[in-house]
Amino acid sequence: MKKKLLGLLAIMVVGMVLVGCGQNASDTNEITLITDKGNIDDKSFNQGAWEGVVKYAKDNNISHKYIKPEEASDAGYLAAIDLAVTGGAKIIVTPGFLFEVPIYEAQTKYPDVKFILLDGAPHTADYAKFETKSNVASVMYAEEQSGYLAGYAAVTDGMTQLGFMGGMAVPAVQAFGYGYLQGAEAAAKSLNLADGSIKVTYHYTGNFDESDTNKATARTMYQQGTQVIFACGGSVGKSVMSAASESDALVIGVDVDQRYDSDTVITSATKGLSASVISVLEAIYNDKWATYSAKTTFFNASNDGVGLPTMVIGDDKADAFDRFSTFNKAAYDKVFATLADGSVKPLRKITVAGSSGVATVAELTSALGLMKVTVSTR
Repeated sequence: MKKKLLGLLAIMVVGMVLVGCGQNASDTNEITLITDKGNIDDKSFNQGAWEGVVKYAKDNNISHKYIKPEEASDAGYLAAIDLAVTGGAKIIVTPGFLFEVPIYEAQTKYPDVKFILLDGAPHTADYAKFETKSNVASVMYAEEQSGYLAGYAAVTDGMTQLGFMGGMAVPAVQAFGYGYLQGAEAAAKSLNLADGSIKVTYHYTGNFDESDTNKATARTMYQQGTQVIFACGGSVGKSVMSAASESDALVIGVDVDQRYDSDTVITSATKGLSASVISVLEAIYNDKWATYSAKTTFFNASNDGVGLPTMVIGDDKADAFDRFSTFNKAAYDKVFATLADGSVKPLRKITVAGSSGVATVAELTSALGLMKVTVSTR
């Protein structure tokens, strides 16, 4: 009897395991997000996009999961897409420009799968051809606007020595930096500050990594008098926050609200990652896919696609501007309105001669019309 009972229990356990595996393979990934180099808790792009997937899926009882590729390469991303489709994914969300080439190939390979490509547009590896097919929604963000708000806030708050640490000179990071300089210039003009009164150290790390080198660079900038650094490069921000905490200095975060990561973060130049993912998913499930299909859609201040955080998660009574000295919600609303109504239009692109995309001081100063702001690069 005992042997029979043990045998029956074993069969039941095996049965439950097989059911579980079957559900994971086919029933839990109608919507699948594939991460880039980071994780879904990276406090940045992957996390923001995943939060949108989770919220919409849970609110509408839709199965969902995420996949982290084994290899951060075009081949690795394509393999992850293959795995998602094999597992039954009908919608695949890919956060970041690293997916541009993989999606260019996948959109043809899987015509019945809908792809939401955040912060990128499908193209060939050599950039010779761009094509967004009818099963792809390309979502972009007006980074120059949130960068503008960050620079404007810092100068309005009384800071005169600013820093910018971008990852690589890709379009999104460039736009953040250009906006930051333009916002600082606008605030200085509104305060009637003298020409050259705002100093900005402008630097690209060449990577998106948390590293001792990036921390050392940030520490040096702080030692040289920089009061706040706009850390615009994924995990580069962790290095900057670490340096800031040791230097009694400040940081401006990027992509998502990073105030929860460090007391040094006074604000963040955010993208509405979660909101934009939800908007596209709503269109898919409500027969409005044509709104986003086969085109690039920009989320900006006019549709709350970018901005600085205006609320503290978990505390409706908290002040999201409490880490500033004087800049407040009223001042923010006023400058935000100029972006939302189009009366202020920061430049997103400038002409850069170098193939690396890194602008020189002369290019930045001339193209962005800087007078109050003096830039130095390192």
